[in-house]
Amino acid sequence: MLVPKRAKYRKQQRGMMKGNANRGTTVAFGEFGLMSDGMGWVTARQIEAARKAITHSTQRGGRVWIRIFPDKPITKNRLNQNGIRKGRCIRIRCPIRPGRVLFEMGGVTKEIAHEALRLAGHKLGIKTMIVEKDN
Repeated sequence: MLVPKRAKYRKQQRGMMKGNANRGTTVAFGEFGLMSDGMGWVTARQIEAARKAITHSTQRGGRVWIRIFPDKPITKNRLNQNGIRKGRCIRIRCPIRPGRVLFEMGGVTKEIAHEALRLAGHKLGIKTMIVEKDN
């Protein structure tokens, strides 16, 4: 799974998640891409499940680029803990806005790429759509 090597601060605030993505909105490396159509969080486990679905569907053909990285920790308090202390980090996730390219593929046919990206989109917790590179 994708995990940051180190962080300046162990815990972060949730932050604001409004508006469209302003970076990573075009297909830059491959020929086909999976773009987010909704807003939400994507965990490291979901990214790994989508990557496995793509590689399994293409039978390890072509090339896959992961354009997102989970770097925001999720904290949770212990059971029956009173007070306002912030709990320990239990998971890592990535905030996703509409228009962000999540995965890219290259070196495969259009039909194989569409099927692989469709399967990967089902593994994520947000609405997605398949886009092609503009020439």
